[in-house]
Amino acid sequence: NINYRGTANWSQKHLRWLTELVLPHPAQHIVLQEFLHTINERISRLERLDNELTHHVHQWRYYPVVKAIQAMRGVRLLVATGVVAELGDLSRFDHPRKLMSYLGLVPSEHSSGGKRHIGAITKCGNGRARRLLVEGAHTYRYAANISTDMQKRQEGLPKDIIDIAWKAQLRLCKRYKKMIAKGKHYNL
Repeated sequence: NINYRGTANWSQKHLRWLTELVLPHPAQHIVLQEFLHTINERISRLERLDNELTHHVHQWRYYPVVKAIQAMRGVRLLVATGVVAELGDLSRFDHPRKLMSYLGLVPSEHSSGGKRHIGAITKCGNGRARRLLVEGAHTYRYAANISTDMQKRQEGLPKDIIDIAWKAQLRLCKRYKKMIAKGKHYNL
């Protein structure tokens, strides 16, 4: 039984470890080499596609919105571009609740008479944009801070956008901790 003792799977360190493995049968080694070759090809393809996206998104009319959204924690170029491409002009939502409803990120409600039961999120609306935002939201489980990567993304943005992003980070990190303390599963 072969186990990797490192922390991050598919990192450069992990890939080096895989190339240094000595397997008992030559056929196993050939299959491993083929798998590693496929992984390296896919990583190169992703890098090429990321470069193309970066090049083209800078010329897009919604690039200022993409740049502003990246001030948020957990939102880099790919997530910001995907969200803006899925939602289009965000000014059509006159209140954040309407945007959240459009994304299906509001709780469902079952009411009858005087009883009111609030359930899970509705998940109606744009599933791709919702998935991108949920993916980015996982970063709020860590303590609020401004990383050097985030500082670079925020360069050139107006102070009010940076302030909004910081307030949102504080609020969401606090809310996550409160929900965990109440017994909510970390994935929910």
